[in-house]
Order: sequence, then C-alpha cells, then structure tokens
Amino acid sequence: MSHTASSSSKKSNLFIVLSGIFLTNAIIAELIGVKIFSLEDTLGTPRAQLQLLGNFVLDFNLSAGVVLWPIVFITTDIINEYYGKNGVRKISFLTAGFIAYAFVAISITTNLAPADFWLDVNSEDAQGNPFNIDFAFNQVYRQGMGIIVGSLVAFLLGQLLDVFVFQKLRRITGSNRIWLRATGSTLVSQLIDSYLVLFIAFYLLAPAGTRWSISQVIAVGIVNYTYKFIIAIAITPLLYVAHYVIDRYLGQALSEEMVAEASHDTSFF
Repeated sequence: MSHTASSSSKKSNLFIVLSGIFLTNAIIAELIGVKIFSLEDTLGTPRAQLQLLGNFVLDFNLSAGVVLWPIVFITTDIINEYYGKNGVRKISFLTAGFIAYAFVAISITTNLAPADFWLDVNSEDAQGNPFNIDFAFNQVYRQGMGIIVGSLVAFLLGQLLDVFVFQKLRRITGSNRIWLRATGSTLVSQLIDSYLVLFIAFYLLAPAGTRWSISQVIAVGIVNYTYKFIIAIAITPLLYVAHYVIDRYLGQALSEEMVAEASHDTSFF
C-alpha cells in the first residue's frame, strides 16, 4: 500500500470512528433527555436552592441528556481540529437528520395498538401494583413537539457557532492552547444552546397555559449553563488524551498536515 493510500485510509477510518461516537451519543442523549434527574441527590449533596430573579428557587434538576452531551462536545472539537468546518458541518447535519428520523420512528411506534398478551404479562409491577406498560412506554419515549424542534434548532446553531468560534480562536492561538479554543468555543455555543432550546420549547411553542415567563427561561437557563460551564472545564484533560491517541495513530506528519488544512476556512457557513 502506498503512503498516500495509507494516509487516506487513516483519515477515513478516523472520521468514521469520530462520526460514530458523535452520532451515537447525540441520538442517545436526545432519547434519554426526557428524564429529569437531581444532580444533588445523585451526588449526595445538599440541594442548591438558588434564588434567581427574585421569584425562582431552583436546584440542579437536569435532563439526563447532559450525561452524554460532554462526549459530543469533545468529539466536535476533535473533528474541528482535524477536519475543520466542513467536517463538523457534515456530521452535524447528518446527525440532525437521524435525530429527526428517530423521533418520527418513535411517533409511529407509540401509536401502534398494543397486543393484549403484552399488556397482560406486564399488568403488575414488582410490588403487585397495577401497571400499564403501553402507557409507560409512550411516556418514556414521547417528547413534545416544542422540545423536539427546540433541541434540533439549538443543536444545529450551537454546532455552527462552536466551529466558527473554534476556528477564530485557532487563528489567534495557532497550534498552541488547544484547551482555549476547545473550551472557549464550547462555552460560547452552549450559552446559546442553553437558552435557545428553553425559549423555543417552553415559551415560543409551549401550549397555552403551560408557557413559561421570560424570567423563568432566564433563571432555568442560568442553572443549566452553570452545569455545562463546570463540565466543559472539567473535561478539558480528556481532550488532550484524545489528541495524544489520535496523533499516535495518524503519525506526526499526517496529523500536522490535517490540522493545517482544517484551519484554513473560518467563515460561519
């Protein structure tokens, strides 16, 4: 095998692996996002009881999707580093399409008539209480249209903003300070993401009678972004680990070539 063919194969293999990690975690994060968990109770710490904007006392009650989104953030930055704007944009639009497909598939399956024997076999829980497994299935997998639209719009805009800020910071830092462009771009994009999904899902497209006030959107957004800010800082060492592994796989020459090529385009779209 020639050197050129070997390099091309490594580039393709790496992009497939990174895309698989990105796509899998993004879709799973969307599907499990319907569960809201208490971060304080999970960690065994006192609840935050943050009083925000005068009227709201909030704890860190978060979507379960935040457990996996940091992996998506890291993968975005790695794809950005080695494949540039086009690489991130390609996998982002592809992922958004598959997320939309997943929600269409879920909508179809939750409307299928349940088999009687399935309901009978699962008619009681472990304690002998009446249990409707079809209702439980639908409650777990269904999400409101506002949440679906909000998460997809926030995801795409966040990804485009992330790659734009990342490339602008790379122009300033050069090949140094990976942590600055990776963490900086994530913090900016997640600030927009945190508020956009809440605004669309719970204010703009919320059914009458359930619409949040702008103050509530801002207050909940502060809590969500605080968590994302802390996690973005905490996972920075993993970025260096990933770079080390990838550079060992690609080889120094190919790695530098890909990074240099990826840094050329800094436009937003």
